[in-house]
Amino acid sequence: MKYTPVIGMEIHVELKTKSKMFCQCKNGLGLEKKPNIDICPVCTAQPGTLPVPNIQAIEFVQLAGLALGCNLRQISKFDRKNYFYPDIPKGYQISQYDQPFCEKGKLKINDKEIGITRIHLEEDTGKLIHPKGVEYTLVDFNRAGVPLMELVTEPDIETGEEARIFCQKLQQICRYLEISDADMEKGNMRCEANISLYKEGEEKLSGTKVEVKNINSFKFVEKAINFEIERQTELLDKGEKIVQETRGWDANKGETISQRKKESAHDYRYFPEPDIPPFSFDEEYINDLKRKLPELPAQKEERFRKEYNLPAGDVDVLTNDKDLAEYFEQVVSEIKEKIKCKEYECVEDKAIKLSANYVITELRKYMVLENHKIQDLKITPENYAELICIVAGGKINSSAAQAVLAEMYKTGGDPSQIIEEKNLAQMDNSEELEKVIDELLAKNEKSVADFKSGKENALKFLIGQTMAMTKGKANPQIVQEIIKKKLI
Repeated sequence: MKYTPVIGMEIHVELKTKSKMFCQCKNGLGLEKKPNIDICPVCTAQPGTLPVPNIQAIEFVQLAGLALGCNLRQISKFDRKNYFYPDIPKGYQISQYDQPFCEKGKLKINDKEIGITRIHLEEDTGKLIHPKGVEYTLVDFNRAGVPLMELVTEPDIETGEEARIFCQKLQQICRYLEISDADMEKGNMRCEANISLYKEGEEKLSGTKVEVKNINSFKFVEKAINFEIERQTELLDKGEKIVQETRGWDANKGETISQRKKESAHDYRYFPEPDIPPFSFDEEYINDLKRKLPELPAQKEERFRKEYNLPAGDVDVLTNDKDLAEYFEQVVSEIKEKIKCKEYECVEDKAIKLSANYVITELRKYMVLENHKIQDLKITPENYAELICIVAGGKINSSAAQAVLAEMYKTGGDPSQIIEEKNLAQMDNSEELEKVIDELLAKNEKSVADFKSGKENALKFLIGQTMAMTKGKANPQIVQEIIKKKLI
């Protein structure tokens, strides 16, 4: 490529505080079924009202800053960002300009550090509703005043894929901190990309920056950026200039479209918010915040690899969802306890790896089919651990285990009881199996002869036939040992 892309992200995340940013209205994140029900004189900017900052929202932003390695400012303030939109009731937005709560952080993706310029706090806007077939627009102020965290990266991203991964990692951190669900489909998280290109030998920031808005999924973040890189490349190859503007992403057409000329900071005429005094945070306050930080995704991934000796792919899946990771750890704890108390005889490492495998494949398969989250699961960690110990101890085979798990998923039942009711216990009684195998060998003289002549496939056939005769209940390992003993 003749040109190198330079990409910076601006990401807005709605914080799930109990109340809005500057008033006591319920914070419904703008997802209320009825318009204009969670509003008051403050968030609709009635004359004479005054904003009162939400301390929990400030703490949430600072926790995010600490999780991302930012410096927390000890002196900070709110500012007025002046611009008119019909869904901003005050005619200006309370935001932050030159003294954000958090500065100079980083987030590692694919062994590359993406710098974070700042994280600040502001209030969200309302929503415009355009009814079909009419010539007017309605305004819903439920979302007006919802606490909105904005994160701005350094221009360190070079591809659409890197941008997508960055956004996904940020979503994961927000969920681990429990400050936001950061669900893009619901508008909890909104991503904007600033894209420019420069030629080799030129200054990195010499290209004209174009902002792309209205991106509502991680997949579209990647697609929108890739499209914009191609669009700008084609224009530059033709000798045309890139216009500094704001563009929107049209998912139906798979392209960006021009919306308006891009504003600069001076166009917003920032000045300190006169109704909210500046903030001062001492070292004791910041240290208290640090103690509130939970185990973060990268830390959990590292611990899972070392403590459970699991492959990187399994660890990525298990730790991607904090609730799934916690469920898995509860299962592991139950497995260890059952083995320690000699309730079941099986190898601990084998049981833990089997547990991870069943969670990642079988359990998640059912959850996807039913559109369930881990919180919806009827299977208790104790019952799940019992099933794993039964399988790891060779009491049932894998096909029987899947049948038991399917029943447990439906009912939350006890695995031992399900195995007994469905008669799924594995046959490992040698005397019983010898009778079945003697009958089988008598009926399959050709396969016996093939095996004795050195054909290994004959052994697989005989084992398979034994499994069929026992309706899958025979222990394959014992079957193999008996057949070899009789024929060698």
